[in-house]
Amino acid sequence: MATLASVTDVEIDPEGVFKYILVRLSLKDGTEYKDIVRGTQSAEYHTNIFEKLNTEMENLELECKCLGGGKIDHNSKQKKIRVFGLSTGFGKADHSISVEKLKTVYRDYEITWSDETK
Repeated sequence: MATLASVTDVEIDPEGVFKYILVRLSLKDGTEYKDIVRGTQSAEYHTNIFEKLNTEMENLELECKCLGGGKIDHNSKQKKIRVFGLSTGFGKADHSISVEKLKTVYRDYEITWSDETK
């Protein structure tokens, strides 16, 4: 059985504008959990990201719950990340939580969020 610590907090594409989801991972017994961020340009819909992640986590015997989604604008040259928008299927993620997660990985970036859709 995997531990929550073995799953990376953030996995996003290195550049571009793309969909992302905020997901709560938990042990099967519900005693521990942590929130993670996943985003990629290859996903046409937020659910594509979730379905792939859910399969991976089921194999590790961890449970996933999508807390919402949005978009990320990742500009690696300017070292800026902007989190915004929402997911039609999952609703809007709490972008402030997503930003705190991103800051743990992209420490030298300027990271902002807004409720704007574009």
